[in-house]
Amino acid sequence: MGYKYEILIVDDVSENIQVAISILKNKEYNFSFALNAKQAIEIIKTKRFDLMLLDVMMPEIDGFALAKMIKNTAAIKDTPIIFLTAKVDIESVEEGFKLGAVDYVTKPFHPIELKSRVANHLELYRYRRELAYNNKKLTYEIGAAQTQHLSELDIAQKEIIFILTDILEADSGETACHVRRVAYISRKIALLDGFLDEDEIEILSLAAPLHDIGKILIDNKILHKPDKLTDDEFNVMKEHPANAIKILEKSDREIIKAARSIAYEHHENYDGTGYPQGLKGQDIHIYARIVAIADVLDALTHERAYKEAWSFEKSAGHIISLGGTKFDPHLIQLFSDNLESFKEIIEGDTCL
Repeated sequence: MGYKYEILIVDDVSENIQVAISILKNKEYNFSFALNAKQAIEIIKTKRFDLMLLDVMMPEIDGFALAKMIKNTAAIKDTPIIFLTAKVDIESVEEGFKLGAVDYVTKPFHPIELKSRVANHLELYRYRRELAYNNKKLTYEIGAAQTQHLSELDIAQKEIIFILTDILEADSGETACHVRRVAYISRKIALLDGFLDEDEIEILSLAAPLHDIGKILIDNKILHKPDKLTDDEFNVMKEHPANAIKILEKSDREIIKAARSIAYEHHENYDGTGYPQGLKGQDIHIYARIVAIADVLDALTHERAYKEAWSFEKSAGHIISLGGTKFDPHLIQLFSDNLESFKEIIEGDTCL
């Protein structure tokens, strides 16, 4: 299945929304809609879009004010906006472009015009994202080349980690990107904590994506079941930390050793009620205590086959409530004090 573009249409006249969707109907487009700015804001909190079509004239909060809110929100400020309006005066057009709109479409809609403008801006936005990703990747590669000081064995070790991470991502559409976001979140927690040195944080970042490596030995019928697992199936699923040991036990390299600790202990609870060993408090490796928070945060805030995505705020509140029982209370305090930083990671494009 190819890429499907997400489009948000905001107009206080439902007939206008119906007409726009009818004109734009395309197997490559998914549509969401709102009848006012407040509804749109609630939708934007939980979903990201490739294009937004905003009516200018709306009660309470008009399209210009909504566009300004969008452009002032870091995670979505680059989303292209097309204004829909019956107003064609030059002042309104100038105001829209000053706010960052990419285009105007007048009502009543002309089908060919609307379809062409939407298709063009969707394509441009995708190219911009790909270009930004390639630039970021190139910058990273140049920096890595300039600062390369690892031995050939260390380089090979990192390549193995990347290969294993790709295998994990390829195994399931719903976990693609999950392992990478867990690495980003884990790194952020470690930096805030200050307990680990730079080399240890780098090791943590590289090893964190392998936290669920043991799941590759779990039957796919269980792993991808869209419904709640039975007790027997859940017991099989709980074997994945032990499976990780079997996969990673033969290496004494630092990154693999870290991955082994993370994969085996990230389901341990701070109060000793977790599995597989029932470890408690500081007996749980610091890497695993960090990754446990990152893993749950990303899982809660993203849709899975068996659950809807929670909002960041709901997810954060739930995680904070588990400080001292499931999670290390010190790390939870750091998380609680820096929620905006973690929200940016969750809502950003960390897996383009």
